[in-house]
Amino acid sequence: MALKKSRKKNTTQSQNEKRDCNQIRNELLSDDASSRRWAARDIVNCPGATHMLLDQLNNEEEPSVRQVILSSLTQLGDSEAVEGLVNCLRSEDASLRNEAIEAMKQLPEEVAPIMATLLNDPDPDVRIFAVNILESLCHDDVEQWLVSVIRDDEHVNVCATAVDLLGEVGSEISIEALTGLKDRFTEEPYIQFAADLAIKRISGD
Repeated sequence: MALKKSRKKNTTQSQNEKRDCNQIRNELLSDDASSRRWAARDIVNCPGATHMLLDQLNNEEEPSVRQVILSSLTQLGDSEAVEGLVNCLRSEDASLRNEAIEAMKQLPEEVAPIMATLLNDPDPDVRIFAVNILESLCHDDVEQWLVSVIRDDEHVNVCATAVDLLGEVGSEISIEALTGLKDRFTEEPYIQFAADLAIKRISGD
């Protein structure tokens, strides 16, 4: 009898959870911002949560709701969430791009496997955003990624962003690449200045 009772209880609980998730999905599409905000928080335990959050993120105009959506996406942290955040980097909405960058900074282990791809993206803006993500990405390969950028990237603004960060996190292994960067952009005063500053900081002069 006890087993039957337990089985019945679990079935009821499952039905309640399903009903709750359906309600949360509806609230995520509500006209009321407060309802959407609570739904964006509570939906993380529902099946298909990442897909629904990303769909709403693309349509959400209320900043406070968008912040909760992004927080929930970082909490989920699955490959679909990361891919969705990457897509936000291509958005025409500057606020959404910046918010996506901040969210990706919270997912170092999940973002690291795709960082090389981002740093080689055909769009230089995406490459700059990728460098910005590296600023807070606690990963052993950050310096090597930055060295690769200043050694190989042909876009001066991408290299400028990377050299600024190398000035903060670089070590002696970056000096050769920094010197090479100066040789590649001999007519770019900022590159010369930033590279010299980074080399000076690294060398302790």
